[in-house]
Amino acid sequence: MKREAEVPRSALHADPAEDARDLRRLERTWSPERGLWGWLTSVDHKSIARRYVATALVSFVLAGINALVMRVQLARPESHVLGPDAYNQYFTTHGTAMMFLFAVPIMEAVGIYFVPLMVGTRNVAFPRLNALGYWTFLVATIFLWASFYANVGPDAGWTAYVPLSGPQFSPGKRVDTWAQMITFTEVSALIGAVEIITTAFKQRAPGMSLNRIPLFVWAEVVTAFMILFAMSTIATASMMLAMDRLIGTHFFNPAEGGDALLWQHLFWFFGHPEVYIIFIPATGMVSAMLPAFTRRPVFGYTAIVLSLIGTGFIGFGLWVHHMFATAVPWLGSSFFTASSVMIAVPSGIQVLCWIATVWDGRPRLATPMLFILGFLVLFVIGGLTGVMIASVPFDLQMHDTFFVVAHFHYVLIGGAVFPLFGAFYYWFPKVTGRMLGERLGKWNFWLFFAGMNVTFFPMHFLGLLGMPRRVYTYSPDLGWGPLNMTATVGAFVIALSVLVFFANVARSLARGAPAGDDPWGADSLEWATASPPPPYNFRYPPVVQGRAALWSRTPDAPVVTGLRTDKPEILMTTLLDAEPESRHVHPQPTIWPLVTAIGLSVLLLSLIYTPWGLIWGAAAVSIGLIGWGWPDHHRGARLEERG
Repeated sequence: MKREAEVPRSALHADPAEDARDLRRLERTWSPERGLWGWLTSVDHKSIARRYVATALVSFVLAGINALVMRVQLARPESHVLGPDAYNQYFTTHGTAMMFLFAVPIMEAVGIYFVPLMVGTRNVAFPRLNALGYWTFLVATIFLWASFYANVGPDAGWTAYVPLSGPQFSPGKRVDTWAQMITFTEVSALIGAVEIITTAFKQRAPGMSLNRIPLFVWAEVVTAFMILFAMSTIATASMMLAMDRLIGTHFFNPAEGGDALLWQHLFWFFGHPEVYIIFIPATGMVSAMLPAFTRRPVFGYTAIVLSLIGTGFIGFGLWVHHMFATAVPWLGSSFFTASSVMIAVPSGIQVLCWIATVWDGRPRLATPMLFILGFLVLFVIGGLTGVMIASVPFDLQMHDTFFVVAHFHYVLIGGAVFPLFGAFYYWFPKVTGRMLGERLGKWNFWLFFAGMNVTFFPMHFLGLLGMPRRVYTYSPDLGWGPLNMTATVGAFVIALSVLVFFANVARSLARGAPAGDDPWGADSLEWATASPPPPYNFRYPPVVQGRAALWSRTPDAPVVTGLRTDKPEILMTTLLDAEPESRHVHPQPTIWPLVTAIGLSVLLLSLIYTPWGLIWGAAAVSIGLIGWGWPDHHRGARLEERG
């Protein structure tokens, strides 16, 4: 691809008839086939990302119901809403679903939808692989919730500590369900990471050099690199746990030369970076939204990018602060205390940059901006308690108490879910072409903000009073009842807030105000195309002229021409400066990613019950992969028929 492919807009559309035929051919090439078959075979990143978000929100709602039931159980001492076995399943499934089936997937899904749009390309790098990632995630979701509602859900906690999760103390198949579900979600997460990294580095619009990449894309790229290291670790650990339980290995059995602490090291080497895998995309959302509501570019672009990268690196160096109560060397603990405090520095830099942006801008208090401000308040509270429990003496007192539960939820709900809800209001017009209601949006925010504090702030005091986490009841004479009742009331306020949000979504989908292409006056490329975007995203990929791509674009800005319209062709660019490098024809829609995911499901799920599952599953996966690679000579003929 040569630079001559970049032409000014005024040179386009010389022949209106030919231009119309060219546009129809482009739409035909990129549009999925009609009906159920088209839905099953689609490889469009927008369609797959919407499915990710919808599926993750189902887990969010179901896990939230679990939380409400647990809060009802704990609202009064010696309550009998749940027995000990049911409570174990409820809190294990709640934590597992929120972390593995909601938080990480939905943050990646937003990236899968918007990274291609923000970098000015037509699809993600490996579209069929992207489809496989969603199907494996869907299987994991169905498997966990079906197991839970069949009363065989996991019951050893979302951290699955050995020896509690080992064969001696957890007989049956409940923990096996957890371990195999983890494998599915990590396969999906690793696929999403590969998609985001390759798309962001090799498919950027001409002119989008590394120092012009949007901050949200930087956040997703850093997250994707973290996923490559963190998720492969937990996938290995879950496989080792499954082998201990199913075929008699002894990785975590000290009596046979194993090490129970090895599980904690492997789990938290994944588990603490996972917090930042969830949090970093949320910071990218804040940086993406702020310009639209302050009318100025984000202050400190370079500082924020370096802070994101620094958070990614430091995040892998503090897993042992989850293990201060174990027999780790005191000197080693001091190093992990230092790193746990140090990671507050890059986060603090970002907060200061956002505050400077608001201070120097002209803030407009629309609903997304309210969620940003709420995020700043709640995340600072969660960060302060995080610094407290980074201290070994304090952590030894608060370990496994409700103080940790409060800190954890302030960081993850305040630091991730609040920006996510702000992003829903900000990007809903782009995805659907309609605006979410502002009045219901403000009710959504204030109920959520109040419910969040009423629920989790009292838990700090419960922890200081000695209430341990993961207990299903307590004695009246301990004095924990009033604070628990307050937290339960707050949980129902949060539930009401979520109901308001879904009511707003339903109302807006039915009769919401049309959004137009750029209702917020934003600065990034996703708003340079129609809302909702066409199947091909951009008819002519743009040429970027500045860091704020839309605000710096001249009226006669050049665009890229020369890409074929009869084949799904995309532009590949160089890594550093995004110079046009080559064209690439994307794979066509196909059913084989779904078939491969079904084969992988047969492989992993049957292994829970019989070693023969390896043979059956390998055969099923092989069928899917052979079909995947088989040339499709009939796609062109089908396109002509549809035309």
